[in-house]
Amino acid sequence: MSKEYFVYIMTNKRNTVLYTGVTNDLGRRAFEHNTGSGGIFTKGYNVKKLIYYEVTNDIRVAISREKQIKSWSRKRKVELIHILNPDLHDLYDDA
Repeated sequence: MSKEYFVYIMTNKRNTVLYTGVTNDLGRRAFEHNTGSGGIFTKGYNVKKLIYYEVTNDIRVAISREKQIKSWSRKRKVELIHILNPDLHDLYDDA
């Protein structure tokens, strides 16, 4: 059985902050962010809305992709998000 790994991007209510992370359980991780136990940065900036994610079965690929996305400009991240989620809907229920 192969494991799934997720690279995800979350934002706050006004879509002014973008947070990129990696996890092996997207539903659990999004829930943690939503309840304020996701981490200091996401709690401090009220990052609760899941707006983008990708899936892979290789943790090395997921970590590499996370680092790649984190190195991008905000403009490039927004362009990536808009490919799959142009209206920035919260994808938490899909996780």
